[in-house]
Amino acid sequence: MKKLLFIAFLILSANSFSQHYKIIYLKSSNGKLMEGQDPIWVFTNANSTLLTTENIKNNKADFPYEETIINRRNNSFYQTAILNTDNVIATEDTVSLAKQTFEYLNETKKILGYTCKKAKTIVNSNTIEFWYTEDLKVKAAPTILGQNLGLVLEMVRNGNFTITATKVEKTKNFPKLLGTNQSYDLLTYKDLLWKSRFTTISVFDNQIINFSGESKSNDTILRFANGTIAVRKIKIPEIKTGSQVFVDVTEQSNGDAYDRTGSLFIIPTDKAKSFLDGLKNGVNTLPIYTNGNGKQYQGVVSTPDYNPVVELMRFYTPFGVKQYNTLQMKDKIWAENVLYRQDVSELRSLLSNQEVWIGINIGNYDKGGHKVSANITIHDEEESKVNPLKTIPLFCTNNIMEMAGQEYGTMFNNDKGLEVNFTLDKPMKNCRLRYITTGHGGWENGDEFVPKKNTIFLDSKEVFGFTPWRQDCGSYRLSNPASGNFPNGLSSSDYSRANWCPGTVTNPVYIDLGNLEAATHSIQIKIPQGLPEGTSFSSWNVSGVLIGE
Repeated sequence: MKKLLFIAFLILSANSFSQHYKIIYLKSSNGKLMEGQDPIWVFTNANSTLLTTENIKNNKADFPYEETIINRRNNSFYQTAILNTDNVIATEDTVSLAKQTFEYLNETKKILGYTCKKAKTIVNSNTIEFWYTEDLKVKAAPTILGQNLGLVLEMVRNGNFTITATKVEKTKNFPKLLGTNQSYDLLTYKDLLWKSRFTTISVFDNQIINFSGESKSNDTILRFANGTIAVRKIKIPEIKTGSQVFVDVTEQSNGDAYDRTGSLFIIPTDKAKSFLDGLKNGVNTLPIYTNGNGKQYQGVVSTPDYNPVVELMRFYTPFGVKQYNTLQMKDKIWAENVLYRQDVSELRSLLSNQEVWIGINIGNYDKGGHKVSANITIHDEEESKVNPLKTIPLFCTNNIMEMAGQEYGTMFNNDKGLEVNFTLDKPMKNCRLRYITTGHGGWENGDEFVPKKNTIFLDSKEVFGFTPWRQDCGSYRLSNPASGNFPNGLSSSDYSRANWCPGTVTNPVYIDLGNLEAATHSIQIKIPQGLPEGTSFSSWNVSGVLIGE
């Protein structure tokens, strides 16, 4: 680190007797200057070049920001990044500049009075053209690319994005450089810089989700339903309206070979009762829903004093990824894990600036079970005109407490199906139902393998109907090493299913409900659930959240 700093300052001090230039660049797109941009400032002489911006040098730049120094004596560059007030990192690259190649073209034009030649290169399928001059006997460019051509006064990417010099002037010396306190290899530096651009909240880290009486809670993580559920309280910072919020889950088998239903969920605690009470005191302490079919369904619909869980993500484990990668097949290289990642920005109001109980479950009966990690990432937008949204939990029939006796979602075997009433104290505009649905019943005639129409009613009027079905399951074969293979040449993981595949996320469907008046309303879900066959039965995991302005 000290060597890196010494070299950087040595470069600048050695240039004290050469001519210095300052070049100012602006960006434009499709011929129009980009609004609110931070002008690029480049300082250069015969021996070195500094890439920075106007806001950095005027102490107005937002974190993170970086400067680059090119040492022309050894054709290397040094990058320094300020991640925050306490963290400054740096790296050195001695090979990238030498690897750049260009096609030199027989075209010239004048820019700011200087005669410029043309060169071009292709990077990641992008064609980039450079207009550079040799009149000033120095080299520089507004980016790392093109530093050895000459003094680049214009760069054009794909014919529509341009960085153009607006001013070239002599200057007495280079400005003061950014300091640094840690140096890294280039790949680590880029990774740290990228991660500093958003907030990452670790929820679970290599958490075991299994079925065992030996599964115990600790000071941070509570375990329920014989270890198939893990819950912890997380402090979420304020999330600005319009920000993008993502969740991700990484899963691998720790013993279980089967495709299982998984859920990353929020436990609302804003009413007298919560799902957490059921986890602690037993499933039958939750509010009971009945629809006349003789069964009792625990904790699945909202009531005046209870809100069901809100699923951030419904996911499905593949057949034994990682644990069963020893089951070899020719030309199959199995995945090491499965990454599920989903945008949940519409649920911002349930997360922002509060402590939240977040849980994860995978229904399984295996002592080894599964190993999971989960994160929430928050990505601020520079400018947002999105209106704040209100979120109201309505229902969730995904029996997350399956291994603690919670009834399966079999309430769709009569004409009533699932019905929930909710009351709005104030009108809501542009309402949508965030609806997740998957069918289950794992035999030939079970609803897992039979398309069934879902019909949604608002205040007794049909507002939406569709048949949830996934036909792309074969795309995920390499995540399913333990999937059974059949005489017809198909794997079990290839078969189409009722809106899910082994190793994938089930995306929500957003159903427009229009503007809703302050009143009591009803949502009803009807699905023609298949009949039982012996001990086999069908069920549907549906969850719904009302979102509106």
